[in-house]
Amino acid sequence: MKGLKHKLVVFLAVSAGGVIGFIKGEEAKQKWVFRLKSKYENRRLMAERKSIARRGGVLLDDIELAAYHNN
Repeated sequence: MKGLKHKLVVFLAVSAGGVIGFIKGEEAKQKWVFRLKSKYENRRLMAERKSIARRGGVLLDDIELAAYHNN
């Protein structure tokens, strides 16, 4: 379900970005799509961190996450 929701958000962002690109230009489209995707990713990340904190886990900052995970 989460994967489908993410794909739907990306699809809608790119579709709406195409309309914006047609009207305002390619640069405006890229900025709009980036803003929308960043907002979605930030919300998902914050929800994940809250979930970890509720379960009593240790919150790591970005540098610690990069060092800890191999992704």
